[in-house]
Amino acid sequence: MPHKSKLAPEVKVVLVEDYLSGRKGYCATLRDYGISDYNLRVWVQLYKNRGSSGLYPSSTRRMYSKEVKLAAIKDHLENKLSLLSICEKYDITKHNIVQRWIVKYNSHEDFKQPNSGGAIYMAKGRDTTLEERVEIVSHCIANNKDYGKTTEQYSVSYQQVYGWIKKYESGGIDALIDRRGKRKDEFSMTEGEKLQAQLKLQKAENLRLQMENDLLKKLETLERGIDID
Repeated sequence: MPHKSKLAPEVKVVLVEDYLSGRKGYCATLRDYGISDYNLRVWVQLYKNRGSSGLYPSSTRRMYSKEVKLAAIKDHLENKLSLLSICEKYDITKHNIVQRWIVKYNSHEDFKQPNSGGAIYMAKGRDTTLEERVEIVSHCIANNKDYGKTTEQYSVSYQQVYGWIKKYESGGIDALIDRRGKRKDEFSMTEGEKLQAQLKLQKAENLRLQMENDLLKKLETLERGIDID
């Protein structure tokens, strides 16, 4: 079974060139160098995209445009391309770079566009009750802050969902109360109703944290077993 092993860049170049030229077969390459199938595929991808220099450490950090990031994320989430296929298509160094983009995209750290496309993003807002806002915020948090799918499911605007999430995170459930106009009914929320809403939101947050922890564990497992430096 292949083991985790660090190889000098010069060795990687010889390894890949021997493999691509047919001088050494697939199984022999994995066995003789003690590497995984994933390592070989990544090094071949880097060599094809960048030449032998792609297998050497770089002193400068490779930058990717927002357009490339969004296209890569869309290919994974909507077109179901594998992370390795995306790296090959967009000349991305490591699969976990794409993983981080996806996490940030779903948590709204870097990307404004929703998963479901421009049509939902441009959807008009609508009036909602406090109960609806609690339900929508809970759903969005429980689904790793997938703003696009939340707007589609509840027929509200992307800006509304994003605003409610930010209000809740900064001020709790009280911040979700609509204080405009004459909506006095929202101020008469009983302690029992408030507690029930808080429990619902807390349950959603726990689900999100569990999803995040599960993803991080998977990434750690992959990174322990895969060396692509």
